[in-house]
Amino acid sequence: MAEPSNPTDSFHERELPVSEADRPSHLAAAPSTPGSESQSTSSADASEAATADIAAEPLTEDQVKLALRRVKDPELNLNILDLGLVYAIRVDGNAVSVDMTLTSPGCPSGPEIMTDAERHLSAIPGVGEVAVNLVWSPFWSPERIEPRVRAYLGF
Repeated sequence: MAEPSNPTDSFHERELPVSEADRPSHLAAAPSTPGSESQSTSSADASEAATADIAAEPLTEDQVKLALRRVKDPELNLNILDLGLVYAIRVDGNAVSVDMTLTSPGCPSGPEIMTDAERHLSAIPGVGEVAVNLVWSPFWSPERIEPRVRAYLGF
């Protein structure tokens, strides 16, 4: 009579499938055997996997809004979302496109605000192409400011 196999013994002898793209370049050609990797390689693999997981998560409009809340109008010290300067946000895969305006066509802080928006959007993990489009229609007015901020400003 055959001796029953212990499922835990066979589990520890199996190697989990790993694609060649997931292996570090110095291990890609050599087959991996349990216990043959050093501890530093394992921690490096773990950090690479964590980075890949972050990049693998789909980009959301909420992540874009969070980044845009960090962009402030230097004259008013209020973020561009609360000021109502952002008209549209489009996320397509890892590409982000934002339509925004300024408080006036002659706004002296316009270039700084636009550059900050692009910089903060590019800093989101997993973002590829970033487009910040300046639009003038509809023209901005104080009614576009978030109601709680408008009340704070006394409008």
